[in-house]
Amino acid sequence: MAMGTGLNITGANAPGITSVGGIMQMKSARQLRQEERQKATQFNNTPVIQGLASYVRKCWTVARTAKEQTVEQRMLRSLRQRRGEYDPDKLSIIGQQGGTTIYMMLTANKCRSAGAWIRDVLLTASNNKPWSVQPTTLPDIKPEQVQEIMGKAQGVIQQMQSSGQQMSDEDVRNMLLMMKDQAVSQERNVAQQAMHRMEYKMKDQLEEGGFITALSEFIDDLTTFPAAMLKGPIIRKKKRLAWGKDKKGQTAPVIQEELVTEWERLDPFNAYPAPDSANFDDGFFIERHRLQRSSLTELIGVDGYSDASIRLVLDEYGRGGLRDWINVDNAKASAEGKSTMAIGNNPSELIDALQFWGTVQGKMLLEHGMAEDQITDPLAEYPIEVWLIGNYVIKAVINKDPLGRKPYYKASYEQIPGSFWGNSVSDLCRDTQDACNATARALINNIAISSGPQVVYNVDRLPAGENITQLYPWKTWQVTSDPMNGTGPLMQFFQPDSRAQELLTVFERFSTMADEYTGIPRYMTGDSPSGGAGRTASGMSMLMGNAGKSIKQVISTIDIYVTCPLVSRLYDHNMQYAEDPDLKGDIRVVANGAAALAAQGQSDQRRNEFLQLATQNDVVKQVVGMEGIARIIREVAGTLGMNTDEIVPPIEVLRMQWAKDAQQAQQQQAAQAQTQGGGKGAPPQGGQASLPNAVSTGQQLQNGAPTVNNFTPMAK
Repeated sequence: MAMGTGLNITGANAPGITSVGGIMQMKSARQLRQEERQKATQFNNTPVIQGLASYVRKCWTVARTAKEQTVEQRMLRSLRQRRGEYDPDKLSIIGQQGGTTIYMMLTANKCRSAGAWIRDVLLTASNNKPWSVQPTTLPDIKPEQVQEIMGKAQGVIQQMQSSGQQMSDEDVRNMLLMMKDQAVSQERNVAQQAMHRMEYKMKDQLEEGGFITALSEFIDDLTTFPAAMLKGPIIRKKKRLAWGKDKKGQTAPVIQEELVTEWERLDPFNAYPAPDSANFDDGFFIERHRLQRSSLTELIGVDGYSDASIRLVLDEYGRGGLRDWINVDNAKASAEGKSTMAIGNNPSELIDALQFWGTVQGKMLLEHGMAEDQITDPLAEYPIEVWLIGNYVIKAVINKDPLGRKPYYKASYEQIPGSFWGNSVSDLCRDTQDACNATARALINNIAISSGPQVVYNVDRLPAGENITQLYPWKTWQVTSDPMNGTGPLMQFFQPDSRAQELLTVFERFSTMADEYTGIPRYMTGDSPSGGAGRTASGMSMLMGNAGKSIKQVISTIDIYVTCPLVSRLYDHNMQYAEDPDLKGDIRVVANGAAALAAQGQSDQRRNEFLQLATQNDVVKQVVGMEGIARIIREVAGTLGMNTDEIVPPIEVLRMQWAKDAQQAQQQQAAQAQTQGGGKGAPPQGGQASLPNAVSTGQQLQNGAPTVNNFTPMAK
């Protein structure tokens, strides 16, 4: 198996044609499928594939057991808690006690508020993206540039020596530093141009690859589950509708297949990390897939996948599917409001697959039959990716990332150092949610029982068959005499006490504690605080600023653990595989989430104020220049969602236009001066023609020529 290039079990000849002794033989499609099946079966029975499959199953058992014993039940509780449903055991206890099953949607409200707050920062950031790229502070100088600098310096020294001048060591050092600074400046300009091209390229890739949708779903997971996860870039083969001409020359649809780069949300229920890992890259990781047949078909032809093994899986499991049922499946379906009976029948005929990411020692690969020339060091660790479906391995390759990184990213609403799983909003307010539910149930039950009087009947005085369950006005009662003294009352009334006010006070207290535990106060969603600093606008602003500190920590966590590594991974992918050399430069990725939160509501105003200053103040205008003003206008237009290229042309286009305008202006001035002066006294190139009584204004043109006023009356 060629681990570096993936599995390729396709034959060398054309489909349906084989060569035996130089004679071409035709084979039916059925014979070809049988041969392909035999080859795939033989391949999956080789020692190295069987060894990898056995290793993956062992890791799967360990990770699944650890997750079932630790975080899985907490995830189910969080899901039910957000949906406003009791756990089955709690619901059974409430049913035994009787009374209402009301559920106060405190957690759902907190999750929605936190999600809206985070979306407001990440999905409405500058240019609708929570990241940007910048050139590195000190670009690297290439070896050929160093040689060029040394060559130029040597030429200057030789020229000075030939003219009889000598340069001191200090002069040589200063000259080399000056040349180095020039090279760094040139490299910085090149990196700046490449940065803009790469930024546009990555923005387009993320938008077309579903990153915005995946990020929105990621935010919902972040507030609900102990960890939220994203995955990408993922290379898939997709069909695209194009339009062409048919044989009659008429417009007709054309289906084209192309490889696309995508990002997607990873369901936390399908994530199985190593029990002792704290992140994706310090242990093995397994993702459980539930694939449709179409999803498997899209993998045919993708680099690294075995087409023959995929067809073998489709042939064996295509009808009826393949489900490796685990305990959480039915519980998750029930918590999501799905029919467990329908899910159990697997109506979509889904096929379960395990995608394994981890490292194996070269010695293990050698023991399982790997060629020695592919394992340079038996004691080294080799990062691998293995896809296992049933008994078949459809992919087994060395991880192509140069650093062996896995294409996964995670964050938690509250990070726990050293732990893979953190705390969500649901976890943080679980106790207050239970307390509010218990208080609300007691409140409703108390209100119900105290809504009317309780009645005590003397059944000895009621005739047989009398209905005592109905009370209505003007009802007539038949009674018998009291066997004891004949004067006892037929019925008595008493009113149960109402404890509504005390219970409401308790509920309000626990609801306020939920604000403190989650860091999401109610006034962030429009509920005005009673009294205190919230009575004034400045006080309200101070309260919201303090509340923003907790959410800023969450945004910083997303910046550090998701945004930066995800976009950096895309940059590395483009540097490795992009064919356009103009995209490639020395840049770094910067996450803007926390910065956007800090500058929210102020950046646009400050940007407009600076634009006004740069266009109206002559001193600032001269310092900034036309190119700087153009960049500011493009930035302002971008924040307004406008197409900047349609409003302000790119800087390169503007430079060409300015050069053309300057050349035309010089030509017009020269022609005008020659016409007015009869060909004599024309100003130097780039100057301005002046009349005899012209008065200097003391200002200069862009090229340095003085400007004059030809219309000022001559002093007498």
